[in-house]
Amino acid sequence: MSEEHTETTGVDAVPAVGLAEELPADRYIDRELSWLAFNQRVLELAEDPSVPLLERANFLAIFAANLDEFFMVRVAGLRRRIVTGLAVPTNVGRAPTDVLADINRTAYELQLRHARCFSEQVQPELAAAGVRIVDWEQLDDADREILTDYYEHHIYPVLMPLAVDPAHPFPYISGRALNLSIRVRNPRSDKVEFARLKVPQMIPRYVRVDRRESADDVRFIPLEGLIANQLDGLFPGMEVLDHHVFRVTRNEDMEIEEDETENLIQALEKELLRRRFGPPIRLEISDDMDEATLELLVREFDIDEQQVYTLPAPLDLSGLFALTRVARPDLKFKPHIPVTAPQFRTSSPSEKPDTFSAIARREVLVHHPYESFSTSVQAFVEQAATDPDVLAIKQTLYRTSGDSPIVAALIKAAEAGKQVLALVEVKARFDEEANITWARKLEQAGVHVVYGLVGLKTHCKLVQVIRDEGGRLAHYCHIGTGNYNPKTSRIYEDFGLFTASPEVGRDVTKLFNVLSGYAIETDYDRLLVAPLQLRSGLLERIEREAEHARAGRPSGIKLKANSMVDEAIIDALYRASQAGVPIEIWVRGICSIRAGVPGLSERIGVRSILGRYLEHSRIYSFENAGERETFIGSADLMHRNLDRRIEVLVQLTDREHLARIDRFFGFAFSDEVSSWRMLPDGSWMRREVSEEGEPLPDLQDLVMTDRTEARSRRPR
Repeated sequence: MSEEHTETTGVDAVPAVGLAEELPADRYIDRELSWLAFNQRVLELAEDPSVPLLERANFLAIFAANLDEFFMVRVAGLRRRIVTGLAVPTNVGRAPTDVLADINRTAYELQLRHARCFSEQVQPELAAAGVRIVDWEQLDDADREILTDYYEHHIYPVLMPLAVDPAHPFPYISGRALNLSIRVRNPRSDKVEFARLKVPQMIPRYVRVDRRESADDVRFIPLEGLIANQLDGLFPGMEVLDHHVFRVTRNEDMEIEEDETENLIQALEKELLRRRFGPPIRLEISDDMDEATLELLVREFDIDEQQVYTLPAPLDLSGLFALTRVARPDLKFKPHIPVTAPQFRTSSPSEKPDTFSAIARREVLVHHPYESFSTSVQAFVEQAATDPDVLAIKQTLYRTSGDSPIVAALIKAAEAGKQVLALVEVKARFDEEANITWARKLEQAGVHVVYGLVGLKTHCKLVQVIRDEGGRLAHYCHIGTGNYNPKTSRIYEDFGLFTASPEVGRDVTKLFNVLSGYAIETDYDRLLVAPLQLRSGLLERIEREAEHARAGRPSGIKLKANSMVDEAIIDALYRASQAGVPIEIWVRGICSIRAGVPGLSERIGVRSILGRYLEHSRIYSFENAGERETFIGSADLMHRNLDRRIEVLVQLTDREHLARIDRFFGFAFSDEVSSWRMLPDGSWMRREVSEEGEPLPDLQDLVMTDRTEARSRRPR
């Protein structure tokens, strides 16, 4: 549910939006507050009693992890610009300091609500179901003996209490780590001293009390609670007066001046080291902390009152991810096994599909995680690596897993003597270190590794395979909306198009030449490519819909994206709405457009759908007087995507694929499916029951059923 790693630097510049005087000044919703509204929707899933209990705990963890990243990047960038006096562009006409105050107030209110959801709803209900989080006082002597033994053998040896006094300066506190602030008294001098103890991050956050218990009755104690009850042994001869939990979030935004460096990898590694020591952005403290300790922390971190979040324990509920591993299927979503796309089915489960033959017959559209990544994308790359007729493979890699079969296949192909090009985006936020490691491993295997264009991230999802078929070179391509990551493919919703179209092959060849060499290319047939033509291509199509509406021809726009911020696109949609174009927008996260405002956007409807899978695909569909144009791809409607990234949208042309997208949109935009709807004031209302009071079906359940039933349909 994460906003896929916010990946922006500071605050995006606002491009010029022509004819802005025709539209009201307050036509945009602040992007940061809109993001907080998205995370509130995640929290509402945790509060929903109809969601299985361990899944509710998972949504609590997702909310916490999302908010950490929001502060590390978005709030950090905004605060840095304010503090340093840099210009802070804003499209909402308000002072940046006022926006920052609203962000802090709203985020704090949500964190308090988040804590209440855990303590008053999820934790008691889990306990009633046999999954209990306990504290030391609730344990008997036998339990304590077991935990003390575990502490002495697995925890105590790695603890490092650090004193703070004239001989011991205040220690560096790493970001996102839990810490105990401890006050001790020296009985000889009666002097009170302060110490800090970091809760080890390599030890499970929730410790099983008794490993012999059945899965129907399990107990956990928070690691910090276990450590806190063993403090006397860490400070022998001293009197432990009290302890409190705190946690700091640091600025982990990254700035790399690529034009001034000869070696991107070295510059990135240096910046990664600097990021560890970014300035504090948020201090979370337990609500029992004494004033003296708080004053010390505020002084040492050099933060203001607005940055202090006083919360009930436990802090950092992202630790609840660990509870989802409990073997209680009755407390989780019913498992869904992805089906193999009909075109890639084989007569035996052990038989590998011949992806090239299937794609050569007809373009194939796959929908993850409802359809299997391993029997489509992974099988395609693996077959290319071993096929003796394959001469070359070109692929972009933005985020992939540590044990990626995709990377292994590229290495295998290079070792077999094939030409292999991998464009590794080492600047993918929070995956930089992993991507550097994989880039070097690929280079060592003989893969041609490039890092994209200076000043631009390469975010498009492309694979191209060149195959010798009887003396003729055939181009097989995959263009997707999601990363080549087999792990996230099981929880991220994405589309991918496989095609042997010569037209697309030429387009992708041109684009890879841009990415790996020196070329400026704007002439594509079925692709829209950022940053040179994607925004203009979308704007032209939006205006075309307005012209159709004014002429009385069929018109309509349906969009699905993760985020919508770009002012030029938003203004064009407002004008299309005023011209009579019906517009339906499906957005997961940030949305700066206002829906249903009289005189501005009566014909614009905006909804959001969240669930077990992260809605990640991007789809742009235009009615075009009955000659519909539909694109899928990697680009959201944000400045970074349209101006500072290589992004690709590909046009779908197969009638069955267009019908499938229509069916998908039909589910999503139905009033009979659970979703959140944006109101004219910019707030969101969840609609989860029908007018008759019956629960509305979940979109993702509907698509699961639809894809499972499609398994019995024979491809044409």
